[in-house]
Amino acid sequence: MQAGHETLLRGRSPFVAAFLSLLFPGLGHAYLGAYRRGLGIAAPLLLITALLAGFAVRMDTLDFAGLAVQGWFQVALFVGNLVLLVYRAWAIVDAWSIARALGGPAMSRAAARQAAVVSVAGLAAVLLVMSGAHLAVARYDLLLSGTASCIFDPEAACEPGSGPGPSGASLEPGVSLPPSLGPDASGSDIPPWDGKERLNVLLIGADEQGGAHNTDTLITVSIDPATNQVVMFQLPRDTVDVPIPPGPARNVYGSVYGGKINSLWVSASQRSDAWPGSRATRGYNALKATLGHLYGLDIKYYVEVNFDGFKKVVDALGGVTINVQVPVLDDNFPAGGGHRERLFIPAGNQHMTGAEALAYARSRKSTSDFERGARQQRVIVSLREQLDIGQALKNIDVLAAAVGQSVRTDIPREVVPQLLGLANRIDTRSIRSVIFTPPFYQNECLSCPPRGYIIQPRVERIRTAVSEAFNVDPNFAEARDALLAEGAEVWVLNGSGRQGEAGRLSEYLSYLGISASAPNQKPDVSGLRATTIRAYNGAETSLPLTTEALQLVFGVEVTPVTHAGVRVDFTVITGDATPELTPPPAP
Repeated sequence: MQAGHETLLRGRSPFVAAFLSLLFPGLGHAYLGAYRRGLGIAAPLLLITALLAGFAVRMDTLDFAGLAVQGWFQVALFVGNLVLLVYRAWAIVDAWSIARALGGPAMSRAAARQAAVVSVAGLAAVLLVMSGAHLAVARYDLLLSGTASCIFDPEAACEPGSGPGPSGASLEPGVSLPPSLGPDASGSDIPPWDGKERLNVLLIGADEQGGAHNTDTLITVSIDPATNQVVMFQLPRDTVDVPIPPGPARNVYGSVYGGKINSLWVSASQRSDAWPGSRATRGYNALKATLGHLYGLDIKYYVEVNFDGFKKVVDALGGVTINVQVPVLDDNFPAGGGHRERLFIPAGNQHMTGAEALAYARSRKSTSDFERGARQQRVIVSLREQLDIGQALKNIDVLAAAVGQSVRTDIPREVVPQLLGLANRIDTRSIRSVIFTPPFYQNECLSCPPRGYIIQPRVERIRTAVSEAFNVDPNFAEARDALLAEGAEVWVLNGSGRQGEAGRLSEYLSYLGISASAPNQKPDVSGLRATTIRAYNGAETSLPLTTEALQLVFGVEVTPVTHAGVRVDFTVITGDATPELTPPPAP
């Protein structure tokens, strides 16, 4: 039998022809001898596959992630998957039909009917297997589309009865919320980031327990795309009297916001006469404008994660390993449901679940606000360093649900690939931080009725620190990289008795590029005047850069010590004359 110039092969199995076409369209036709028809069917898919492969080899994981959140890509993937489903089904049925038409050896009518039933069943099985793969792609495409809509659309309600909303939000003592005086104002369009200017993004950690929406973590990440430098500015949640930017909000609040900064979102969400946007977006607009005014920065975007969702995201990523520089001990840690429990996290590298990482970041007992802020930033940086795409894909269902219900942002989708590219260029080891805590950056009041414990900002000092944050000596950056590469381990032990000193110094040494921690361990000497630095088991010669840096910072010579049982390279024991240093140095 002829088909064009091709000799078709009789007696070939329709099932095998269909199965080969399942593996790749056109293979079943080649099996039947219909080579030209098979090549014609396979050619479009071969060309498209080659084209897509050409793009794929030029993209890394973050490029794919940036592409995946684009609405047009999700639509194109859905349509392309549907077209490919129809195309493959047609190729399978066509090969099967040709094999059936060619026929096989002569057989009785009953046997022919039985063979026909078996053949149709085989075709149905092949089509079912083929459809399953496309249904899985469609499912994940819809999952991705829904998750992206929840993240990038602040008006989306992705979980009934939860998510941002002012209805159940708690108020600070002494702060009243009059009803809105007018209809919602429409928010002004945010000009997209141009890729050249300094980029400022507000990271918000929100506590939504009991229907509240307290923004307890406020970290402004400032990125210089020209140098890939990153500085994180953090304002403690108990800060009050933050200056209000010029505009309608001053007519409502006056020159400063009298409540604690973690309650501004709630207040602003109900005041259309003060801030632009809808009830769902006004709080974010207020935080960006107010913190931007305090820092002298244009905060362009925000990213918010609620604490419950944070735990689920960390668990879906397989946990996170954190270098605990200062042990955390809290005998009265709130465990939820009104229960309290003892929390202890020792110094050193600790692998944590989502609940443990959140407890580490949030505990307020036994450490200062400075140390608490540093812990929160360390969690963020550790997650960025340890992101495992394979683990994320393995738990994609749980991760997508957690992210969709807990993450909100006003970053335009079209800017995401550019931002991910910028994030990929940043060395997380060089990220610096400024935490605006008392006494240098704020005045502290332990009990100020009716507001209770508050801290009040020293605005000019804060603005000076922000403006000078990127004035980094290139020689310092080079020296820091060299210390990081040397990889020495340092313990800072408190020999002076000043509260929190070891933790602050370990943060400062980390800022310089030295891996330092402050274990909850008493030194074998105390009450010293000068700082004591010990180098163990030859570290003073094998780690010369760290030795020199420690001597320069503390102004004393390193003492060599031989002790086989010591696990670190250096110990720094503070004394009365030890300088008070925090990262970066106060301006």
